[in-house]
Formats: sequence, C-alpha cells, structure tokens
Amino acid sequence: MTPVTIEQAAAQVRAGQVASTELVRRSIELADEHDATLGVFLSRFDESALAAAAEADAAVVEGKPLGPLHGVPIGIKDLLATREGPTTAQSLAWDSGWGAEDATAVARLRAAGAVIVGKTTTLEFAYGTPATDDPFPMPANPWDPRRWAGGSSSGSGSGVAAGMMLAALGTDTAGSVRAPAAMCGITGLKPTYGAVPMAGCIPLAFSADHIGPMAHTAKGCSILLEVLTGRPLDRFATDGLTGVRIGVDRLDRITEGTGEAGVSGVFDDALKTLAGLGAEITDVELPLYPELTDTVFISTGVERLAYHAPRLAKNWSKYGRSARAGMLRGAYYSAADYVQAQRVRRHGQHLLARLFDDVDVIVTPTASVAAPLLTEIEDCMAGWKRLVHTTYWNAVGNPVLSVPMGFNADSLPLGLQIAGRPREDATVLHVGEAFQQATAWHLRQPGSKESS
Repeated sequence: MTPVTIEQAAAQVRAGQVASTELVRRSIELADEHDATLGVFLSRFDESALAAAAEADAAVVEGKPLGPLHGVPIGIKDLLATREGPTTAQSLAWDSGWGAEDATAVARLRAAGAVIVGKTTTLEFAYGTPATDDPFPMPANPWDPRRWAGGSSSGSGSGVAAGMMLAALGTDTAGSVRAPAAMCGITGLKPTYGAVPMAGCIPLAFSADHIGPMAHTAKGCSILLEVLTGRPLDRFATDGLTGVRIGVDRLDRITEGTGEAGVSGVFDDALKTLAGLGAEITDVELPLYPELTDTVFISTGVERLAYHAPRLAKNWSKYGRSARAGMLRGAYYSAADYVQAQRVRRHGQHLLARLFDDVDVIVTPTASVAAPLLTEIEDCMAGWKRLVHTTYWNAVGNPVLSVPMGFNADSLPLGLQIAGRPREDATVLHVGEAFQQATAWHLRQPGSKESS
C-alpha cells in the first residue's frame, strides 16, 4: 500500500521498501486523473521530479547519506520561487521572470531530499476571492469538488488531501495554511512569526506573512518544520498530555449564532479526547479578538498597496477584479490608522502573554463552518472574520496548528486549532500529535468508505 504520511514514506524509501520513483509516479497518476477537476497545480514538474526520484533511489542503493525527506514528493505554493519554472502568484500582472532560483524554504526542502512535483494554486497574490476573470484553475475540494478547498494555500491543501503530494508548503497571512488544512481534512502549521525565512517568497503583508508546512499529520509537520528552520525541535518525555494546561475559547461571542450547526458538538468531542489524554481543560477568553483581527486587515491593505504601488499604473488592467478591489481598500487607510493598528497589536501581544502564564496552549475551532460551495464563496468571505478563526493569530505571531477533529453531517472535515506561546512550536505540535495518536480523523481520505 502506498504510504500516506511523509514519516511513513521517508522511512520506507530509506529502508528500500518503496521507491521514490513509485511515489512520484503515483503523484503523477493522481494528477492526471483528478487535477482537471480539482485544480491543484498551476505547473507540474513531472520530468524533473521523476529524474530527482531516480537519483534518490540510486542514493539509497549506493548507501549515500539520506536526508529526512529523502525521496518524498512535495508541492510548493506558487508564491515561492522554484528553479524548475516560473512563479506567478496566480496573476497576469506579475513578471514571470521573477525568482529563477529556489526560495530559501524550497532550497532547504530540496537539501533534505524532497522531490518537488509542482507549483500549487492560490488566490491572486494570496488574497481575496477565487477569480473567475483570469485563465488560472479554480481549486476545488477533494471531499466534494463542488466546494472550495479554502485559501489561499488552496492547491496545497487539496493536493495533499487528494494524494497528489505527501506534503506541501503554503503561506499564511490571515489563515491561508490553516483554513485549507481544516477544510481539506489535513494538518497545517503557521509557525512562530519569523521562524521560517521568507526570502524568495512574494509577499502579501510583511508584518503577518508566514511560510508553513501542510501534511497529513502533526508529526509530518514537525519533520518539515525542523528542515525549514534548520533547528531541531524540543522532544517531550511522554506521548500523553498529563499536566498540560489547555485553555478553551469557543468564540461563541464572535460567531453570534451564525456558525454551522454541529461544529460545537465535534469541538466538544475533541475536548473530551484531550481531557482523556490527561490535559487540564479550562475556559479562557482571547483578549481583543475583534480588534486584533482588524489590525491584520488594515496592515495587509496598506502593506500590499505599498509593495505593488510601483507597478500598479502600468499593470492595472492585468490585476484581477478581487486584487484591484483589495488595492483600493488599502488606499483608504491613513498613516494614523496603520500606526494605531501596530499599537493594538503590541498591546494584544502583552495581554496574550499574560493569558499564557495560566495555560500552555489555547484551542478553538479552526472555523465554525466547513468548506463552502464554490457558488457561495462570496458569502463565506463576507463572514470570514466571524466564522474562520485564524486571522487573530497572525496579528500576534504565535505558532498555531490546525488538525482534523471530525466531520459534519455532510461528511466534510472540520479542524481543531491549537495555539501556543511564541517560539514554542514544539508544544503545539506535541499536543497535535498526541491528539492524532488518540484519533484517526487525519487518516481518513476522500472517497474512502469510512468518510461517507
């Protein structure tokens, strides 16, 4: 059976139990079969991926040193430069000659043995709504292709869930790793701000941009994070959660009854699992929740406009409708608005640090809705701040993980969000891994009998 997780795949490739070329061919076969429907790839590197896989297999036979990702097929969001082909940010306005060399994060994956299989779909410059006025693929959800994969790391989330890659890189400025991870039933990490180098990645908003790993498991994200940061994570002496203090914010005051029926029950079941692992559960309230969420949208508007300003006049008509609207919104904010947003962020960081004196991690639903129908995306985006609970954490920079916590009545995946103190990514990943050792939601795959 083809391995599902990167930890399984890497171990089997190193042991000679499965060939990297076998994994890459499987990726190609699944892309050939399903990508016309799912819109995972903007560009595929079939030829170079097969060549890299053959080299990986030869290295195993020859007994050469092997990296932690040796022979594992990985996709890259089309905001990060790769040497195989152009980086477009899914925009007609971008210079296709930009980024001829690997982004730092991509280079580190490659040095660890990863096989890069292609560039995955996103939103134009990673923000807004999926466009119908450009020639790029519309990313769909493998659990129900009538539905969105989440964004903006849409193709990365859909591609991992569909098996076209065993892991992927995404970027996260307002939840763009965690939202598609939740909606596609996989695991996604927004690391501590600044932990992963952004060099070679087209920015959205420098004060909130993160590069993060997406895989089936928290263990897989741990392996990827160690490669991306170049530093080992702390190890825990026990697999359980005895003594771990978990704060819970259901965010009912934010959703105001507009969330999907059934999410709270799935969330409560996840809390019971965490308590059963020995965790101490207590209710908390995240400070300045609406205010901190708003600071990200203000900062993103201003910083995005500042970055694109030199090319706007020349390329205005090449930007898509959603991107143009976002640029105009950025122009409405004053310098005073931007400075005040930074003051609120700093104050929020201090308040949150005090809250973390009493708990080790804080959990919420990743979103209070499952993946929306493609025909209802506008409504979903209009309610994003109320229903998708990711943006808050981009304001403060803490590490946050989304793991699958169950399914709704329509057999669509839902995510559990686990946040920790800055630079304590290892704690967040440990809690996620413990949860996944006690559950099997992360192992369910689209189309399997147990998913129906």
